[in-house]
Amino acid sequence: MLHKIGIDLGGTKIEGILLDEVLNVIQRKRIPTPKNNYQEILNSIKSLVNELSNDIDDFSLGVCTPGAISKKTGLIKNSNTQCLIGKSFKEDLQKFFDKKILIENDANCFTQAESMLGAVKEFEVVFGVIMGTGVGGGIVINGKLHQGRTNIAGEWGHHTLYHNGNMCYCGKKGCVETYISGPALEKRWLEMSKKDQTVPEILQSPDKSLLNSWKNELLENFGYGLANVIDILDPDAIVIGGGLSNIDFLYTDGKNSVYEKVFSDLVETPILKNTLGDSAGVFGAALLG
Repeated sequence: MLHKIGIDLGGTKIEGILLDEVLNVIQRKRIPTPKNNYQEILNSIKSLVNELSNDIDDFSLGVCTPGAISKKTGLIKNSNTQCLIGKSFKEDLQKFFDKKILIENDANCFTQAESMLGAVKEFEVVFGVIMGTGVGGGIVINGKLHQGRTNIAGEWGHHTLYHNGNMCYCGKKGCVETYISGPALEKRWLEMSKKDQTVPEILQSPDKSLLNSWKNELLENFGYGLANVIDILDPDAIVIGGGLSNIDFLYTDGKNSVYEKVFSDLVETPILKNTLGDSAGVFGAALLG
């Protein structure tokens, strides 16, 4: 009987889950993520896995992490948990456990979980969207992750929306992420209103005229970004996760904006809200095994 353990390494918490062979939850626990200390993060994951596996004989282990493993170097890249960047994260974890460890980024784990257990489990080709601190994506085809030749499949957040547009941390200009991530939307609101507010606060603004201008920019950029994805992949469904997935108008006005820009006379791609919430990452990590 092979159990599955999943670990979700987040910016503020590390979550672990133990599933049985038919994916029932046996045990689950969250602990704080050590602040910017690589060795303490490794030790915390080791301790959590040991606790979850204490009463079982065998298990698979999957880890959901910010960033991705470079196929060129084997090291972590593009991580907003900066102490991971350039580290041999997978190899260092495998020193603790006498087994193969499977590691995927958070967008891939999110998409895997939602396609098997969540909002899009009835669909064969799924594009998963993360909209939060960053903008990421994942692709699942017939229940299997499609990572691409160099492990960047689904990275729509770094498609170029505007030539010579906003500067991105990746070194390019005009990336989708620099327009519709949470920090980008808050920065744009600050430019427009001179107020430093979070997205939930912005959505409650009494200045309806200014709010509508901000909203229309978001809808336009969201529309072009996902229309490009549909034109290339033509998925059976799109599912949205991350903090911005709670913006209700993305599923109405946002969907309409996408549909207007797709290269087809028939557009019927469902754009759906996730059902697993912030648990998608840990379930997706467990499902890697």
